[in-house]
Amino acid sequence: MKTSILNFKKMFLAIGLFSISVYSNSQDGKLSREEKKEAKRDKDFYSFQVIDSMLLNKRFILEADYLENQYGNRSPVMSNVNFILVDSLRAVLQTGSNSLYGSNGLGGATAEGTVSGLKITKNLKNLSFSLWFTITSQIGIYDVSMTINADTHARATISGLTAGKLIYVGRVVEINNSGIFKGTNSI
Repeated sequence: MKTSILNFKKMFLAIGLFSISVYSNSQDGKLSREEKKEAKRDKDFYSFQVIDSMLLNKRFILEADYLENQYGNRSPVMSNVNFILVDSLRAVLQTGSNSLYGSNGLGGATAEGTVSGLKITKNLKNLSFSLWFTITSQIGIYDVSMTINADTHARATISGLTAGKLIYVGRVVEINNSGIFKGTNSI
């Protein structure tokens, strides 16, 4: 009987201490609206600096989640085979699908070539970047216009010598953190 009363008291003491700690932590865990905005701004600024470093080193990949045509028709795609890679003076534009048919073996096309005329503009107010460059490959010359936000979301418009545009919508990642799969060069 004495043991059960002692166990009963220990249980109430444990529950009381637990509820006090939960209550005190819940008050500390609530951030004001201004503190949340400041924390998001700090996170975005850090991400902006990381992206800036990638762009200055010319080592980044836009992994597309969607491909869009000039009319605004958007299709979801696999990001590991639909990408724009820039590695120093080398670049790869690739499209692919679930099908293994296509000139690159991935149901699409792969254009590998050199980068020229790279121009980068920073917008410190909006924490974004604008890029323009040209890729010269064996299958064509492509102008690329890209915008990158601090949250790593990016949009690139590809235009060639013929009419039409292809738009890659996705996110920018470091080359080392990417899981892309490059197909064979299209000729």
